[in-house]
Amino acid sequence: MKEQNNRSQSGRIYTVTEITRLIKQELESTFPLIWVEGEIVDLTYAHSGHVYLALKDEKCKLEAVIWRSTAQKVPFKLESGLQVVCKGQINVYEPRGQYQLIVNAVEPKGIGALQLAFEQLKEKLNKEGLFAPEVKKKLPLFPKKVGVVTSPRGAAIVDIIRTLERRFAKLHILIYPVRVQGEGAAEEIAEGLEYLGSRPDVDVIIVGRGGGSMEDLWAFNEEIVARAIYACPIPVISAVGHEPDFTISDFVADIRASTPSAAAEMVVEKEQAFEEWIKNLEKRMNHHMKYLLQEQKNSVLSLVHHQAFQNFKLRLLNLSQRIDELEAAAGKSIYNMRQWIVEAKSLTVLYEEKIFGSIRGTIQNLKGLWEKLSVELDSLSPLSVLRKGYTLCWKDGGQNLIRQVDEVSEKEKITVSFLKGELDCFVQTVDRNKKIESRFTIRKGEKR
Repeated sequence: MKEQNNRSQSGRIYTVTEITRLIKQELESTFPLIWVEGEIVDLTYAHSGHVYLALKDEKCKLEAVIWRSTAQKVPFKLESGLQVVCKGQINVYEPRGQYQLIVNAVEPKGIGALQLAFEQLKEKLNKEGLFAPEVKKKLPLFPKKVGVVTSPRGAAIVDIIRTLERRFAKLHILIYPVRVQGEGAAEEIAEGLEYLGSRPDVDVIIVGRGGGSMEDLWAFNEEIVARAIYACPIPVISAVGHEPDFTISDFVADIRASTPSAAAEMVVEKEQAFEEWIKNLEKRMNHHMKYLLQEQKNSVLSLVHHQAFQNFKLRLLNLSQRIDELEAAAGKSIYNMRQWIVEAKSLTVLYEEKIFGSIRGTIQNLKGLWEKLSVELDSLSPLSVLRKGYTLCWKDGGQNLIRQVDEVSEKEKITVSFLKGELDCFVQTVDRNKKIESRFTIRKGEKR
């Protein structure tokens, strides 16, 4: 009876659903849009694409959920332990009577969302080896066709073309037009890299754009672009923004250029450097050839002034004159023979073979005489003796050749000539009775 009176005094009795809905209406109307700061815990990625988590501080914990449509727009990866600031509204999940935060936006505390996403992707790709120096490809020495992935209306393509024209580069430029910022830009850039990389006639690819804010350059920080650069079989130069700007593309590319103009200069620089190398090699080769020719000239001059030639110079000149006379006589004989042949042709064909035989005999005789004189000339050359290991001995300062031992006396200075070089000697003793045959006598007991 007493319990019924207490219930009558407190009013109506609520069901669980009713009280839950009253609390839901009160909370959602009181906190339509709030910012909550806390540390991410209990993070779960559902197959549906929704993200479930909780925010906690030193004392309390608040359950939260990020619907799939919102989670896809978060530029960085959510991780447990990350301090974040979330914007959303309080919602009551009626089946469990539990209130939670429906997150509409999330930002990392103390650092921008884009900067955090940049650092996370950079660390991820670096661990996979996309930045390793050993996978970088070298620029070709003589590129003939350059592919460019950029906006056809941007400042980057203007700078590239102007730089190549100024340096007189004979290059064919193939432009793949893409958007360089905004939604869908990263996908277009990746498609451009894939297309140009599949062409066998493209030697190098420049991908980039002019400067801008981090948001403007964000397409070159997307993972799809980084992996397209890494997979490209052709060397890629990343030329995004200005000198201070760095993107993920810069780390993955084979070469990073500070500006699009600098990228164009890199392409032409290789060809100019190779031309300078060729010119330097030509210069060194000419110098080396001059040195070799000078050495040969000195060697010839050394032989010309050799002592063995001095006393035979006149005889060689006489032989040369005799050869000239023989050549003139042979030429005159051949001329007379030709005249005789012309006259003989008018007489009869039967005598042709006889005439030609006579001519051949005359020429053969002249040839034999020529060869005989050549052999005589070679046998008279003292060098033929010196080549066999013999020497020539001279007296009176190299003026007179020593033919007999009687021409030499003791203590006399003589000169001994080899094929190369000479010796100045003093005669110690003279044995006029010793025969040279004794040096070739075989001693008893020795075998041949």
